[in-house]
Amino acid sequence: MSRPLVIACGALVAELRAVLSANHLDDQVEVRYLPANLHNRPERIVPELSAMLAELDPIGERQVLVGYADCGTGGALDRLLADHPNLQRLPGNHCYEFFAGTPAFDALAEGEVGTFYLTDFLAKHFEALIWQGLGLDRHPELLAMYFGNYTRLVLLSQTTEAHVVAAGQAAAQRLGLRFEHHHVGLAQFAQAVTVTLNRGKQN
Repeated sequence: MSRPLVIACGALVAELRAVLSANHLDDQVEVRYLPANLHNRPERIVPELSAMLAELDPIGERQVLVGYADCGTGGALDRLLADHPNLQRLPGNHCYEFFAGTPAFDALAEGEVGTFYLTDFLAKHFEALIWQGLGLDRHPELLAMYFGNYTRLVLLSQTTEAHVVAAGQAAAQRLGLRFEHHHVGLAQFAQAVTVTLNRGKQN
C-alpha cells in the first residue's frame, strides 16, 4: 500500500517539516502543498484539494491527512471528508486554534472578541497575503471596513525569532491595532498532526 499522503496548506511548510522530522516521519509520508494564498480564498480550498486527490489518490485507497482545519470553508471540507473515510483533517476551525490548542485559543477569543490573529508565516508575509491580498495597497480606504471592528492583533508565534515579532508589531501598527505576542510553539500542532495520522491508521 502507498505511503500515507499529507496535503497541507502552503502556510504550514516550515512547521509541518519540523514536526515530521522531529517525529521521524519524513520518509514515512508523502507531502504535497496547496497555495498559501488560499488563506484569502477559502471557497477554493475544497475544489483544489479535490483536484489533487483525484491525481494522487484516484480510488481512495490511501490514508490522507488534510493539513487544514475548517479554515473558512463553512463546513465544505467536512462534507468532503464525510464522503471519503480515508481522509482526516486537523482539529478546530483554523490554524490559530490548532497552533495554540483549543482551550488557550478559546480563552483569547472570549477575552477580546475584536482580535485579529497572525502566525509566524502570516506575520512574515503580511504585505503579500493580507495588505495586498485584501487590496489595501490599492484601496487604503477599505482599511476601516475590514478592520474597524478589531481592537488588537495577537501574534501566535511558533518560534521566538526577533524578526517575526517585529513583523507582527509592524502589522499591528499598520492596521492601527494594539499588539500582543503569545508564543505557542509547536507542541499543540505536533500533537494534532501525530494524533490525526494515528487516527487515520486505525480507521
